[in-house]
Amino acid sequence: MGVEVSFEDILQARETLHNVSLITPVKTNVELDVLASATVFLKCETAQRTGSFKFRGAYYATSKVAATGLDRTVATISSGNHGQGLALAASLLNLSAYVIVPKPYVPRKQQAIAQQGAHVIVVEDRAAAEQILHETLSQRKARQIHAFNDPQVIAGQGTIMLELLQQVSDLDVVLGPVGGGGLLSGLCIAAHHLIPRLLLYACEPLGAADVIESLCQNEVVPMTTPRTVADGLRTSLGSRTLPILHRHLTDVFLVSENEILDAMRFSQETLKLAIEPSSAVALAPLLRREPALVGRRVGVILTGGNVDLDSFGPSVTRA
Repeated sequence: MGVEVSFEDILQARETLHNVSLITPVKTNVELDVLASATVFLKCETAQRTGSFKFRGAYYATSKVAATGLDRTVATISSGNHGQGLALAASLLNLSAYVIVPKPYVPRKQQAIAQQGAHVIVVEDRAAAEQILHETLSQRKARQIHAFNDPQVIAGQGTIMLELLQQVSDLDVVLGPVGGGGLLSGLCIAAHHLIPRLLLYACEPLGAADVIESLCQNEVVPMTTPRTVADGLRTSLGSRTLPILHRHLTDVFLVSENEILDAMRFSQETLKLAIEPSSAVALAPLLRREPALVGRRVGVILTGGNVDLDSFGPSVTRA
């Protein structure tokens, strides 16, 4: 499996990201607290560069490539936020970036990747993407920056927890969405180094519930046919992320598609925040007053805001 991710790696990532990534705000809302019967703190990575937490890990990993002075090209498979983060990181570090985008994808995200200056290659499916990535790594002498199964990416995402624990005292619980597990892996390592008692819950769509199965079996269960609007959570755990989450996570909350849409609507109308379906997955357990959260001080990672609300029609937006 290779290199472990340590708390010291996350501290180094914070130093590298200083004055590059943004320190994102924490929002509170009285109506949300009443609905949830909890005291809720929303860590708004929606306000991060490129509109998503993914910039942190992408930049830190890309900076390591740039520091070698040898490789000048990076590549990845991404249909969205990681691709945007990598494209911006490469631009800032004067590297070339290739992003292979498998269908289906969100057009707005694909366009944003190209606007950041990356070479975008759209392919039919994940299998084709893997083949094109292999060719790109070979032909372009590129370095792969995996979206989540990369130690530097995990370390970069862990800086979110360092910030949150400086911004909010005495947290009991942190909720985060889970797809490949890079975000939650970083959060877990940072949190349990600083506050061992902190409870961490992964939030997962019912239509892509591979993580809960992977944790039960303690092996990666491939996500073959995800059926969820949460496009950022349609992937499986990685060989690096599974053991970290197996060791650190308290539990997994499963969230229905209706709950995802309801949480997006609540966020837009009440919190005045446009959030992606993946972010909504982490908000939903509070809106259903999940018993384990009642009476607790709860941090929620709102991971991204790159959503075209019109594409969800009246299910989210109301005339």
